[in-house]
Amino acid sequence: MTRRYFGTDGIRGTVGQAPITPDFLLRLGHAVGRVLRQRIARPTVVIGKDTRISGYMIESALEAGFASAGVGTLLSGPIPTPGVAYLTRALRLDLGVVISASHNPYADNGIKFFSAAGEKLPDEWELAVEAALDEPAQWVDSAGLGKARRLDDARGRYIEFCKSTVRHDLSLRGLKIVVDAAHGAAYHVAPDVFHELGADVAAIGCAPDGLNINDGVGATAPAALVKAVAEHRADYGVALDGDADRLQMVDRAGRLYNGDELLYVLVAERLASGQKVDGAVGTLMTNMAVELALRTRDVPMVRAKVGDRYILEELSARGWLLGGESSGHLLALDKHTTGDGIISSLQVLQAVRLSGKSLAELLHGVALFPQTLINVRLAPGADWKANRALASEQEAVQRELADAGRVLIRASGTEPLLRVMVEASDAELARGCAERLARAARG
Repeated sequence: MTRRYFGTDGIRGTVGQAPITPDFLLRLGHAVGRVLRQRIARPTVVIGKDTRISGYMIESALEAGFASAGVGTLLSGPIPTPGVAYLTRALRLDLGVVISASHNPYADNGIKFFSAAGEKLPDEWELAVEAALDEPAQWVDSAGLGKARRLDDARGRYIEFCKSTVRHDLSLRGLKIVVDAAHGAAYHVAPDVFHELGADVAAIGCAPDGLNINDGVGATAPAALVKAVAEHRADYGVALDGDADRLQMVDRAGRLYNGDELLYVLVAERLASGQKVDGAVGTLMTNMAVELALRTRDVPMVRAKVGDRYILEELSARGWLLGGESSGHLLALDKHTTGDGIISSLQVLQAVRLSGKSLAELLHGVALFPQTLINVRLAPGADWKANRALASEQEAVQRELADAGRVLIRASGTEPLLRVMVEASDAELARGCAERLARAARG
């Protein structure tokens, strides 16, 4: 079956346009509640959200839908997405609900769910919810209605959990860290985590007004962090996105580190502490330099489709623990069940502290390969896979690059575009090869 509402990471859209409307969201809460009650007599869910102004409306609609199906709700208020996953598991609840559109602007919002184990739910569960949406409502009577209450200590619980993921003797004393929470869900969490571990913290992007989430700050706009690190003469900067499940980091020299580099640091820290790392999962876009660097340390890397959901699927299938993507989604499954920007940054800072080296020194010899990306517009209905000239040119380019580069050609999922990417140790070689492939694609 084809999903109508759920995408790769829940349901998302522009507020006021289907499906992000209060009538649909009430129905969604009711449908999810009915699916839960097929196996649990009196379920309880937790609802967390980021700082978008639309979160109030969506929270109310979902709460009413759950209550009408006989499901109780705990309302945590603003809290990072991975915080909801943690609370669901720690409080032995039946479902975690997140109201967020992650890195999108404030006019968008969405809903995603976590299982009782704090993990993403399978396609089968989403299909069951969509089927329930098509059925007539089955309102419970007054005695069976679900109740709602505030979870007042959600923030404190999650702060303590984040701190528990590093060594008990780890101290960040002596480090000055700029924390940018993107005016999002971690605005009242992330600065306290680093401060309570001993760091001198300067906070930016921590004054949400409902409309400024991800607006010129955060992981998707790291220039603000680079500037703040220089102004505060800080040692490091950590930028999160609106729901705090991804990050970027900056050092005192103003160098920006993306998710590929930070994944390498996580692997290196495990190896340095004597742990065995069976492998790591990247994505189709993970820089080849990181793959080669891991290979020299006898750590294989496999590539999943872009998206932390697919990384998690690969990790689970292989029994591995570490994965990530360039955008800053990092997974350390020995620390949390889902990607967590705060916890990932703590793992990186722990590596810095334990090694006595700077982040730049930990990445010495790992120089990211230059990438050239060209978008080629396709004619409607064109089958690029049947383009023999392109296939022939791709084979020639890959032979030329050998082990010093790679080619990735994929169609856009939203536009009639073919994305041609070439990565090579030499920037001129990457650009020349990409232009050759683009010409062949155009015919």
